[in-house]
Amino acid sequence: MGFFDGLKEHYGKLKFFINGEWIESQSQQTFKDMDPGKAEEIAEVPVAEESEIDYAIESAYNAFKMWRDVPFRDRADYINRLRAKFDEHHEILSRILSLDHGRSLRDSRGTIQRCIENIEAASGAMYSFYKGEYVQQLASGIDCYMLWEPLGVFLIITPGNIPMHAWSSFVPYALACGCTVIVSPSWQCPVASEAMFRICEEVGFPKGVLNLIHIGKSFHLNHRIIRDKRVAGVGFIGSSAVGKSLYQLCGELGKRASINGNGKNHIVIAPDADLDAAVTYLLRGCFGMSGQRCLGSDNVIIIGDIYDELKSKFLEAAKAMKVGYGLLEETEMGPMTTEENRMRVLNFIEKGVKEGAKLLLDGRNLIVKGYEKGYFLGPTIFEDVHPDMEIAKVESFGPVANLMRATSLDEAIEWINTKTEYGHSACLVTESGKNARKFIKECNVGNVGINAGIPQPYAFFPLGSKRESFFGIAKSRFDSVRLFLDQKTVTVRWV
Repeated sequence: MGFFDGLKEHYGKLKFFINGEWIESQSQQTFKDMDPGKAEEIAEVPVAEESEIDYAIESAYNAFKMWRDVPFRDRADYINRLRAKFDEHHEILSRILSLDHGRSLRDSRGTIQRCIENIEAASGAMYSFYKGEYVQQLASGIDCYMLWEPLGVFLIITPGNIPMHAWSSFVPYALACGCTVIVSPSWQCPVASEAMFRICEEVGFPKGVLNLIHIGKSFHLNHRIIRDKRVAGVGFIGSSAVGKSLYQLCGELGKRASINGNGKNHIVIAPDADLDAAVTYLLRGCFGMSGQRCLGSDNVIIIGDIYDELKSKFLEAAKAMKVGYGLLEETEMGPMTTEENRMRVLNFIEKGVKEGAKLLLDGRNLIVKGYEKGYFLGPTIFEDVHPDMEIAKVESFGPVANLMRATSLDEAIEWINTKTEYGHSACLVTESGKNARKFIKECNVGNVGINAGIPQPYAFFPLGSKRESFFGIAKSRFDSVRLFLDQKTVTVRWV
């Protein structure tokens, strides 16, 4: 059975994709990839040996010498064919993602659409950003122009929560710019990561342009790749702690970096908000993808005397959510991706209890019939959460909502800007244009939503994060072309 003919019960021992071929690793070190809804193994994954890493770097470096000179129209054709293949395999890609990650099919289908949008934006970048600039007769007999040139080989490190979306936030742009890549995906969703390369294999990219290795939890291997002189930089989405170490290394080596880290996001409900709409935003923002969403929120700041009514509506809606196996159409929220992630969220909830927050809804003991071994947590809601509590400052990355009372919009903005180190996103639910404008202007975050629970920008906008949520030269998505390209100016005198 072909990779995209249907889901498999087990994908066997995964291979690496290097120099245009699937190769069996010689490593004796492996780890298991688990179906989070059933806690059953779906693949065995090798951890790359240093010789295999060297082969991937060499292949990408040699391919770059060729790929950078592929005619513009031909390279654009590859990108457009990539988009067509994602569209062709849309449904099976969604199912692979739900199998490997655990999220609902609705969330997975949305993710594949976001991937397609990134590929479209990468194609658009070729036709706009890549053209360069030209000034004739800058001085007497002198013309001057500026070129964008691809930098070389890039390491792309993708996280476990968005293995496909993160891939599409960097890789299509790198290829469109004429760079080659080595992708080092998270240990959490390796089958989903392999699916990306199966797509590229069908497109028929030249050998060595895209390379896939697995490193498991041997994170030092990523540092080893970056240290290689043939590697120009890194695109990363993951934790701020790991990202900082990568950014520091790139600084020491003078290499390019786009480092996207943690967040501690907020949804603010104003007194004039449509409360029914607000609850819809909260369900998606707090519990979508089981809370494992970069732009998802933990902190719900409620202003004024709407608190009791909103709390009641939110609690009722959260209790009614259908938690279940991700591949079932009726499921609204799936399991955590790994047992390790589940235990981390359980510890977060326990910390909140010890800090004095009150549990309105406790999702810790949820049992899903037929999937008793799965890594499930139910929606969890705290109240009496104060901004100086630890759970109000750090990311749960699980289905947890902290209800917080504020006396004014100014106080809510102050909490967002000063009570946490992160600057990923914030949303405001309101009917007031004046308050919305104030919120947009004064919130020190990179992604703002008005009457939304997830401020997801379209792919031709950057994912704008600030403070401890981002480090580097360029943001991900469309802005990543500034990561992969460098400028060259040419001054010409012929007369």
